[in-house]
Amino acid sequence: MGSGIAQVAATAGFATVVRDVGDAFLAKGRSGIRRSLDRLVEKGKLDGGTRDGALERLSFTTDLGAIGACDLVIEAVTEDLQIKNALWLELDALCPPATIFASNTSSLPIGEMASATARPDRFVGLHFFNPVPLMPLVEVVRAVTTSPETFDAAMAFARRLGKEPVVSRDRSGFIVNLLLVPYLLDAIRALERGVGTIADIDRGMQLGCGHPMGPFTLLDFVGLDTTARIAEIMFEEYREPRYAPPSLLRRMVTAGMHGRKTGRGFYDYATDPPRPSDPGL
Repeated sequence: MGSGIAQVAATAGFATVVRDVGDAFLAKGRSGIRRSLDRLVEKGKLDGGTRDGALERLSFTTDLGAIGACDLVIEAVTEDLQIKNALWLELDALCPPATIFASNTSSLPIGEMASATARPDRFVGLHFFNPVPLMPLVEVVRAVTTSPETFDAAMAFARRLGKEPVVSRDRSGFIVNLLLVPYLLDAIRALERGVGTIADIDRGMQLGCGHPMGPFTLLDFVGLDTTARIAEIMFEEYREPRYAPPSLLRRMVTAGMHGRKTGRGFYDYATDPPRPSDPGL
């Protein structure tokens, strides 16, 4: 997500600093951005000059202090409030008061991060969707403390990136995940109950509802560990059973079956095309 956000920002003309915790992560991010831009050029969606300009506007560092002079800082670290707030505390001391802070969180309340800083009025949610260079949507999340100026700047920034912003209240899951996560969890529960197979449930939702991919393909793409974590956060917020991670999801995460990123989730990616897994129901 961080690499994708950096790519679209640099492509839109912004000088962009990418910070990560290690050189190996930075090298992976840099090469991923280069491959993504090259593919867009090959498909005729981007010209070579725009690609080269974007690459020139990108810089990579492990030094957190290097982003101290940025006008906007977008955080895309793991979905853990304690980790995020520890980072915001550091950034709050490094960045001038005018700097806007934005979180790419998909489920955590923005106000709980804003309150960890001395600039709650300069804090907003900017939730991008994966893959960022291709997905047009950005959820702009306005906390109760977000100033009108910060909100307007966030909306303008999203549009400068060529995105379509939608506005969400600061509720866990915002708009998309509030509706999407129960659907994904219900698909797992349907599988647990024997309603259909992985392949048939996926195909049914594609052909019957016009979805570009079925729920199990999407779960593997998002990451089963990520989905479980988001579900836990939303269940903690709402205490509604529909947000509780099903036992099958928990077992698969514990077993390291996290989806495409680990090579196996609801599908086994050792073959082409991937085969439905046997999750041991």
